[in-house]
Amino acid sequence: MTPNELISDPLKNKGTAFTQEERDKFGLNGLIPPVKQTIEEQAKRVYQHYQSKPDNLEKRLFLMDVYAINRTLFYYLMGEHLVEFMPIVYDPTVAESIEKYSDLYLSADAVYLSIDDPDDIGRALKHFADGRMIRLIAVTDGEGILGIGDWGLNGGEIATGKLAVYTAAAGINPEQVIPVVLDVGTNNPKLLDNPNYLGNRHKRIYGKLYDQFIDRFVQEVARLFPDALLHWEDFGRSNAANILEKYQDKLCTFNDDIQGTGVVILAALNGSMRISQLSMQDQKIIVFGAGTAGCGIADQIAEAMVRDGHMAPEEAKMHFYLIDRQGLILDNMADLTEGQRKYARPSEKFDHLSMQTLIDVVKQVHPTVLIGTSTAPGAFTEEVVKEMSAHTERPAIFPISNPTKLVEAKAADVIKWSDGKALVCTGIPSDPVEWNGVTYKIGQGNNALVYPGIGFGAIVAHAKVVNKNMLIAAAKAVGDIIDYTRPGAPILPEVGLLKEISRKVAIAVVTQAVKDHVNRVDIEDPEQAVDQCIWKARY
Repeated sequence: MTPNELISDPLKNKGTAFTQEERDKFGLNGLIPPVKQTIEEQAKRVYQHYQSKPDNLEKRLFLMDVYAINRTLFYYLMGEHLVEFMPIVYDPTVAESIEKYSDLYLSADAVYLSIDDPDDIGRALKHFADGRMIRLIAVTDGEGILGIGDWGLNGGEIATGKLAVYTAAAGINPEQVIPVVLDVGTNNPKLLDNPNYLGNRHKRIYGKLYDQFIDRFVQEVARLFPDALLHWEDFGRSNAANILEKYQDKLCTFNDDIQGTGVVILAALNGSMRISQLSMQDQKIIVFGAGTAGCGIADQIAEAMVRDGHMAPEEAKMHFYLIDRQGLILDNMADLTEGQRKYARPSEKFDHLSMQTLIDVVKQVHPTVLIGTSTAPGAFTEEVVKEMSAHTERPAIFPISNPTKLVEAKAADVIKWSDGKALVCTGIPSDPVEWNGVTYKIGQGNNALVYPGIGFGAIVAHAKVVNKNMLIAAAKAVGDIIDYTRPGAPILPEVGLLKEISRKVAIAVVTQAVKDHVNRVDIEDPEQAVDQCIWKARY
């Protein structure tokens, strides 16, 4: 490696932290400033620059410049300012970055695989890896980005951001990861009409050709990186569940929108039950927004009802009421997804005309839990919250859509309208709420509480698959951190505890993998195995 190649490689570059011995050895004298700095000194200088940026998007762009130049320094900084940086590097600021990605593009930061050139898949993955041992691949096709929809190739930012959280939260070695964008076109007219758009300029491709492209990609991943976890992110509702169903028993794979969201909301429900003293058998759950995330949440909770609540699968499904654009999901409706069909209510027992709106269903069902994945801002109205509170002593209300502009209700409003009775988690960061002398801390239903630990645990165990038991174990581990006896306690732990949470989740996942015999390496002590694999941002 030449001196210029060394300082151009973000995984190896140390900038001003190269020692004099290293400068002499690698021929770096004169190529970087003569002053030698510690990583602490570098971080102080860079953080001061970060603080000078005028808004969150500019702050994110600056941090990603650091990421592109010096990966170790980036992760050291993120580790020092994790709570502050999380909403900058990832949600919600990443949404704005995605919308402007093609306009602001400067250099490649992912693998871009086109459905128009499937023969390039293997070569591109191999060249990007460049001989590195790859243990984690985050991939998106950009169709279901957060709450903002189809952003085509621009969606690659979500894969990069996701991997950044994996490393900052759980300690996955950044040399062992690859972000991937599957460019299958886009149905977003803003992109197709934008002369700066960098993706394929045709409508999004579906059906057989799409399925063949996905299969080709999976085959190449399995061939090149047989020990890697394949993480699917922000695929559309017509493909996400099908892809997971097809491959989840064949390789180590995980869909964060379906499984990660399901696990974190199961953890929130577990937390709410510790306070409300309700059991799984007591729950009547409305999922408002029956897309990929909503159905994934229902699946995860239903699985816990079967395994921990000792219910039959059909009995567990009867605890759910899914609402989508057409109202309460009924079994005589056309064009239901497989996920929706599982929870469709019998049409002969429910009058569609009287169950078309959320308040209609709330009045008739008297739910104990209301989960919002609708991206319909303000959908959880004062009337809805008060109606729930009239029939349930401690209603669990989870408006988890994001970004901020799409949330179903603000935490402060839910606390106020319920007179402090509601057990709340939101999909965005929420400030504590003061009400009647009590400070209510609001848990964030952020997938980052679970997916870094789940992924890291699967990697440490060299897991053959990510099975349902491992996911339920992860949900249980999250709740073990909170003291639920404190008035106003959150039902999910604070993001500031993310490293501790990720470690506990990883240990639980490894333990379960060993118990279920899906580990491919011998592990005697899961805790020790996890601790030995944690990467630290030091030169």
